[in-house]
Amino acid sequence: MSPQLAWYVARSTGIVSWILLSASAVWGIALSTRLLASRPSPAWLLDLHRLLGGLACTFVAIHVGALVADDFVSFGPSDVLVPLASHWHPVAVGWGVVGLYLLVAVEVTSLLKRRLPLRWWRRVHRLSFPLWLLATVHGLSAGTDAGNPAVQWSFLVLATVGLFVVIVRALSPRPDRKRPAIAP
Repeated sequence: MSPQLAWYVARSTGIVSWILLSASAVWGIALSTRLLASRPSPAWLLDLHRLLGGLACTFVAIHVGALVADDFVSFGPSDVLVPLASHWHPVAVGWGVVGLYLLVAVEVTSLLKRRLPLRWWRRVHRLSFPLWLLATVHGLSAGTDAGNPAVQWSFLVLATVGLFVVIVRALSPRPDRKRPAIAP
């Protein structure tokens, strides 16, 4: 087995995590607007959003695990769990650590949505916006592939799509405050 395998896994899962997180955020915002024509009703549309978010969490876990397993930079548990504790680019890694905690908060409350007041769930779910921003800054500042044109174009395209749906969401009429007809 290659000694760089953990590093390649960390790099690739970091990029894939960001793409999945971006896709989940864009899809979730699109679902909350009238961007998809009328209010979508098929449950699979919401399930796709959940799947993308769950996959993002899975790939983030693999990303963090691979960073700890890699011996080149020598990340320890505190480096990946405590903001600014890393000796390697502490601020850039810190953005990712804070993003990790926001991701966990959004995912856990989403899994517990039926047991939480809708107002609480919405407030926590709105953390997806700063989460996505932190993940983007983390990827561009800590990611060793941030200079790769393919990665830069991916970030640019997904950031543009994300900005577009956020603007549409901001300009859309306020959604109905009732629980959706789709089973959560």
